[in-house]
Amino acid sequence: MGAPRLACPTMSSPSPCPCGASADYTRCCGRYLDEGLPAPTAEALMRSRYTAYTQGREDYLQATWHPAHRPESLNLDEDAATKWLGLAIKACCSVDATHATVEFVARYKIGGRAYRLHETSRFALEDGHWLYTDGDIHPK
Repeated sequence: MGAPRLACPTMSSPSPCPCGASADYTRCCGRYLDEGLPAPTAEALMRSRYTAYTQGREDYLQATWHPAHRPESLNLDEDAATKWLGLAIKACCSVDATHATVEFVARYKIGGRAYRLHETSRFALEDGHWLYTDGDIHPK
């Protein structure tokens, strides 16, 4: 028997997408965050925005936020202690051809303490791009 073959060090295995979808990052949210492709649905945009939070990608978050609702800054550097743990999509609803909602739960930790954000987000389709407008936080 010969020596075991080692994987080529220049080839990396696909990494799972932080959004929790079954596809790897490059075939999932990476298409939108890194390649600049528009998310085809409100759910895909929601997932990619969650992934952007996990990566501290304020540029992407700002670009996908509706201008009428966009904050001046997100201060993600101040949130560096946030560790995002997972995303669960609860419901996706088309309101009409250009508006949709996505209900989700995002889990995260700050300083070792666990939290969950349960929100129903609203999205608008403008010029072929889905944009996050705002959302309603669900009480615990």
